[in-house]
Amino acid sequence: MEEERKETDMEISLQKFEEASEIVRKVTLETKLIYSEYLSARTGNKVYLKPENMQLTGAYKLRGAYYKMSTLSDEDRAKGLITASAGNHAQGVAYAAKAYGAKATIVMPTATPLIKVNRTKGYGAEVVLYGDVYDEACEKAYELAEERGYTFIHPFDDLDVATGQGTIAMEIIKELPLVDYILVPIGGGGLATGVSALAKLLNPKIKVIGVEPAGANCMQESLKEGRVITLPGVDTIADGTAVKTPGGKLFPYLQKYLDDIITVEDEELVVSFLDMVENHKTIVENSGLLTVAALKHMDVKNKKIVSILSGGNMDVTTMASVVQQGLIIRDRVFTISILLPDKPGELHKVSGIIAEVHGNVVKLEHNQFITINRNTAVELRITIEAFGTEHKRRIIEALEEGGYPTEMVRTAI
Repeated sequence: MEEERKETDMEISLQKFEEASEIVRKVTLETKLIYSEYLSARTGNKVYLKPENMQLTGAYKLRGAYYKMSTLSDEDRAKGLITASAGNHAQGVAYAAKAYGAKATIVMPTATPLIKVNRTKGYGAEVVLYGDVYDEACEKAYELAEERGYTFIHPFDDLDVATGQGTIAMEIIKELPLVDYILVPIGGGGLATGVSALAKLLNPKIKVIGVEPAGANCMQESLKEGRVITLPGVDTIADGTAVKTPGGKLFPYLQKYLDDIITVEDEELVVSFLDMVENHKTIVENSGLLTVAALKHMDVKNKKIVSILSGGNMDVTTMASVVQQGLIIRDRVFTISILLPDKPGELHKVSGIIAEVHGNVVKLEHNQFITINRNTAVELRITIEAFGTEHKRRIIEALEEGGYPTEMVRTAI
């Protein structure tokens, strides 16, 4: 294993990172660190955000794609390029190919958000939708590369791509030399490889923590087993990191340089989305939110922590769904069922009680056919907007004190 690691260390080096940093600067925007007072106060640390969601293509993937493109020969570029991607790498390759005047074909899973598909097409690439998850799309891309003679660019399991992604660490450390922890999202491992390798080359004391969705923790399981494993399936709203098999070429680097892995549940991503929108006025996609959600799992205090926000490409439909679920999880919207006599004035009494405690009625459903005897009871389902858990409790208490026992119902706005 030591011999293997020495050999791979020759393939990824500080010299290559420096070269990549100069090259990607031609196409990347300066994403300066943002100090988050909100997240710092909640965690007891000094939290900084690296907003790669603000890049030209909406994600960090442009770095690796463009650097990889610069290493290809004119002959390889002339063959046409192909890759597989859940969206962000697709846009990176499409943009880089356009810059170099090359043709690009991108295979994307059928469930890829529309915004990512349309933006990829907008950069001039041909899009092929295939498979339910990234891994299936990748198999199709390999098939097309074989059939048509295209040059394949892997979205993560490529040392040049990983080197390009790692330029993020160069920028972080230049701006915050005394950083203690860098949190990095993990799908296949390209970003984590580049960031962890460069961070350790520059300062071995920096801790680099990978963050995966609990429903797609292929890297965590692989590191536990000491070998690359394939998950039987993935289940997460973080589509950009929904990967079943991590990169085999990258695995030795992650074994060596990554300090730990944190996994987060989808529900935590939903709440983190609200935090970013309300407190930072920024849109971050679910995979990019992994490092924000992971902050509460960090058992440290008074440390300088950088959370990499890897992307912000989220379509409006997904955004609306995430906001809705976030409001429900935060008890800012809830639905209750009340049984009341079917006689004039009852609805007025109920609405009066809610108004007195400053609840806001979003929706009412009045079902007169819940029982045979309508004089005994009819059902009133009320969806209410509240300020949070404590306010929700006060509203329910006020209704019950007014003689209207309540029952919680699954909320659907």
